[in-house]
Amino acid sequence: MDDRAETPSAATVCFRHPDRETRLACSNCGRPICYECTHDAAVGQRCPVCVAEQGRTRVVTRRQIQGAGFMSSPVTYTLMVVAIGMFVLGLLSEEFDRRAFIELAQWNPLVEAGEWWRVMSAAVLHASLMHVAFNMYALYLFGPRLERQVGSVPFAVAYAGFAAAGGAAFYFVGGLDSPPAVGASGAIFGLFGVWTAATWRIRHTPAGRAMFGQLVLLLAINAALPLFIRNIAWEAHLGGFVAGVLVGLAWGQWAAGRPRAEAIRTRTTIAAAVLIIPVVLVWLL
Repeated sequence: MDDRAETPSAATVCFRHPDRETRLACSNCGRPICYECTHDAAVGQRCPVCVAEQGRTRVVTRRQIQGAGFMSSPVTYTLMVVAIGMFVLGLLSEEFDRRAFIELAQWNPLVEAGEWWRVMSAAVLHASLMHVAFNMYALYLFGPRLERQVGSVPFAVAYAGFAAAGGAAFYFVGGLDSPPAVGASGAIFGLFGVWTAATWRIRHTPAGRAMFGQLVLLLAINAALPLFIRNIAWEAHLGGFVAGVLVGLAWGQWAAGRPRAEAIRTRTTIAAAVLIIPVVLVWLL
């Protein structure tokens, strides 16, 4: 999932931990490093030696500061603008809200009738202020860093794939009697799944262990919500999360350690498969 420097295809061992095989390498000096030894850099990752040589202080330009926002994560912020914009327009115009719901919400009988795109289009609609606020805040927390690390194109395709997987799960498990559903929760839980897979792999590091624990707690809370709040499409949450875990594991297995351009192509291909499979299943079945 992280940006990786060019390394040989064959696994080697970390230069600090000879007992650990790795396909990662320092993007500065090329030393093979394991997850515990990686330090995030603007491009790729650095080994502890290069980080120490660089020192703890550096000049940060205005462009670099701005790059931490929209320019470095355009897909994330565009998704946020679209979702919030649709919600605000719905508040301002009852007719717009009604038409958007009719055309985009996931109503399973219409999906069965051939309107397969609803398993994804429902992700731009939200039922309440709390609904859109929770989902967009989660996207703000987990989206930008993931997009910067994996690339905007893989991130966009994966997000659509998570939405489709969540919608497909709601269609197949929820059945035709389920009420119409809206929300980006399936896609958001897909992001949770990617980060869960990634932090599980680095759970032996302090940062990885802390983030993995936070994700587990967050998932436990969300898993309990349907017990207390009605009309939560837990099927979409589960479908998106499973898709996210699979994508995270696949990205870690087949994209890690490759040159950035090749890694982006690999990630995009994996994400596209996760997008196409649920859409095809919904369309055919």
